Amino acid sequence: MHPVSLPRPAPSRVWLHLLLFGVTLGTTFLAYLLLFGRSFPFSGGGLLAEDRTQALFFSVSLLSILGSHEMGHYVLARWHRVDTSLPYFIPLPVPGSLGTLGAVIRLRGRIPTRNALVDIGAAGPLAGLVVALPLLYWGLLHSTVVDSPAVPSAFPGESSLWVLGQNLLHWVMERVTQAPPAADPVYTSHQTLFGDNLIMKALTWLALGPVPEGKDVVVHPVVIAAWFGLLVTLLNLLPVGQLDGGHLTFAVFGAKARLVGQGVALVLLFLTVFVTASWGLWLVVASKVVGFGHPEVVRPEEPLSRSRKLICALCLLALVGCAMPIPLREVWS
Repeated sequence: MHPVSLPRPAPSRVWLHLLLFGVTLGTTFLAYLLLFGRSFPFSGGGLLAEDRTQALFFSVSLLSILGSHEMGHYVLARWHRVDTSLPYFIPLPVPGSLGTLGAVIRLRGRIPTRNALVDIGAAGPLAGLVVALPLLYWGLLHSTVVDSPAVPSAFPGESSLWVLGQNLLHWVMERVTQAPPAADPVYTSHQTLFGDNLIMKALTWLALGPVPEGKDVVVHPVVIAAWFGLLVTLLNLLPVGQLDGGHLTFAVFGAKARLVGQGVALVLLFLTVFVTASWGLWLVVASKVVGFGHPEVVRPEEPLSRSRKLICALCLLALVGCAMPIPLREVWS
């Protein structure tokens, strides 16, 4: 199929997309300062120059990854003559957040074939990775290896629904029996640990070599942005409903893709109960908001080409490479 010329979006819509991009650039800049900066943006002392530079690195890198993801969908949708919008960036000016809920495009037309479905669905995650991986490697090259005590891992996880439920039960029993409460532990330090995945481990080894026991990496802001880009890729590639991974699964398995999505929901339930309760939010999004169904393409009789099957296999590898059971951990010591 050859590229086609479709009408450009109305100028008012272009201005809307640019406005949302600009606002999101500002909210992600501010979010980095609030989460990771050493100087408070609204204090009388002003911002440190280093904080401003790092926040700009983070904001530009994150929006580059999110934007390339959505532009991948946009370009391939237009290639296949599916009417679609430009990306809408979603600012989130809420303290404690990243400053954004990501970006989306709106498909206004039906997808013609399963081959087109694979092209449009896979283009976003793969385009995002094309931008995220070089940024991640560059950021790791500019990161520092420091001394750090080992952080033990437990199963069930400390933030799992299982452990949280046990803690709640102990609290209730203390109140019912009027037993003296256990002494609260005294903490002197706090860390936010980013989960590792295969891609992160491989690029860390390439950039910094083996990180010995008792050492850790203080990462550059670009690494933080790229890490969140990998997390977004992971969530989008889950083979559920009309997520990007759900598009690919439906193109390969048809109506049986619903069973695959339900299997993923069971995995998310297991992670929520025994690993970290934070997966519970995505379990609700996947099962109740996104759902397991998928609309049929216009010409379902056209077979899936071999090259599209290879693209699906590549996206499966990307899903495995981005997978991390515990994305974030709060560690007190």
